[in-house]
Amino acid sequence: MLPAYLAKAAPNPPSNRAPWYLNTAPSYAGVFLWVAFYQQMAAGTIDRAPLSLCLVALAVAGVLCYALYYYVPALLGMRTGYPLYVVGSSTFGTTGGYLMPGLLMGLLQIGWFAVGTFLSTQFILQAVGSKDGPGTPLFTGIAIAWGVTMGLMGVMGIQYVARASLFLNAIPLLMLALVFFRTSPGIERYSATPTDPIGAFSLILAGVIGFFATAGAAGADFGMSMRDERDVRLGGLVGIALAVVYAGGLPLLSVAGAKGLDPTISSFSYDAVIASMGGFMASAMFALFAVASVTPACFCAFIAGNSFSTMIPGVSRMLSTMAGVAVAVLLAVTGVAANLITFFQIVGASFGPICGAMAADWYLSGKKWAGPREGINWAGYGAWALGFVVGILPFIGFPNAQPAVVYSFLTGLIVYIGLAKAGLEPRVVPLAAASAAR
Repeated sequence: MLPAYLAKAAPNPPSNRAPWYLNTAPSYAGVFLWVAFYQQMAAGTIDRAPLSLCLVALAVAGVLCYALYYYVPALLGMRTGYPLYVVGSSTFGTTGGYLMPGLLMGLLQIGWFAVGTFLSTQFILQAVGSKDGPGTPLFTGIAIAWGVTMGLMGVMGIQYVARASLFLNAIPLLMLALVFFRTSPGIERYSATPTDPIGAFSLILAGVIGFFATAGAAGADFGMSMRDERDVRLGGLVGIALAVVYAGGLPLLSVAGAKGLDPTISSFSYDAVIASMGGFMASAMFALFAVASVTPACFCAFIAGNSFSTMIPGVSRMLSTMAGVAVAVLLAVTGVAANLITFFQIVGASFGPICGAMAADWYLSGKKWAGPREGINWAGYGAWALGFVVGILPFIGFPNAQPAVVYSFLTGLIVYIGLAKAGLEPRVVPLAAASAAR
C-alpha cells in the first residue's frame, strides 16, 4: 500500500481557494518582514560595494527567488491541490519522500526556530537595557521561556496566531519605514571604499535566496490555496520580489544612514541602528520587534510539527515538536544560532538542489505533476547529493564559490535531467489506488 502520508492525501477543493492578495502575498511578505532576514544584511555588503549595487543585488535576488524557488512548487500545488510532501513524492519517490522534502523540512524549521529564539531573547534583553548574552542565566531563562511558549502555541494555537499575523506583520512594516526616515539624512554622508563589489553582490544573493529556500519549496502549500496561474504569478511577484526590495532595501539604507549620522557606530547589524536612537524609542522598538517575532516562531514550530507528525505518525505531535524546541533552545543559548548568514547558506545548500530537481521533474513530465514514483527516485536523490556538495563549497575551502545557493539549484536541475534520461526514474504509481509502493 501507499505510505500513509500519500494514501490519506486529499486535494484542496476549489471552494477553499482565495485570491493572491488574501493568502500568498501577505504570507510571503511576512516572511521577509521578520527581523532575521535583514538583521545582518548590511554586514560584508555595504562596506564593500556601493549602495546602488547592493540594491540591484536585492532586486536580482528577489526575481531569482520567485523564478527558481517558488514558481514551480507553487504551480504544482495550485494545479494538484496537494502540499509539498505529496508533490515531492514524484521527484524523490514514495519512500524517498519521507526524508526529502519531508523530514528535512522539519529539521531545518528547528534551525529557524533556534534563530528566532536567539534574536527574540536578544531583543527582549535590549528592550530592558540588559547586556546579558548567550550562556548567561538571564539569557538562558528568557530563551527557555520563549521557546517553550512559542512551541506550545505552534502545536495548539496556530489558528489564533494566523488570525493575528496581519496585525503583527504591520509592526515591522511600519518600524522599517520609521527607522529609515529617522536615518535617511545620513545616507548621503555615508561612503565606503568598494573593495569587493562582486563579493558583496554574491553575498546578498546567497543570503536572500538561502533565507527563502525552504519557504520557496513550501510554495506548493501556498499554491494549493490559490485559484489559478494568475494568482501564482501575482502572489509571488508582490509577496516575494517586491517584498525583498522593501524589507531588505530599507535596512541597508538605514544602516548606511545611521553610520553617516554617527561614524562611531562600528557594527553593521540592524539592531545597532535601533540602539543608536537611544532612550525610550530604542527600547520600544526592540520590544516591538520581539512581539513581531511571535508569528514566525509559531509558524516554524507548526511546520516542524506538521513534518514530524506526518512522516513519523507513531510519535505524538506534541512530543516531536517539543523535542525539536529543546534542540532549538540549546542552539540559541549557546550562541550557535547567532551566525545567520552561515545558516542561510546551509539552508540554501539543502533546499537549492531539491527545488532544482523538482523543476527538472516538472519540465520532463510535460510541465505537469507526474504523480508519485515507486520507492526511491534515485534521479532525485542523486541530483540532491551533488547539488548539496556544490552548495557547501564555501564551507570546505572554496570561499569564492558564491552564490553557491544558485549553483546548487542549477546542479540539481541538470543532474536530475541527466539521471532521468539515463533511466533512473522509477515508474509512476497511481495515487488513489496503488500496490507495492513501499
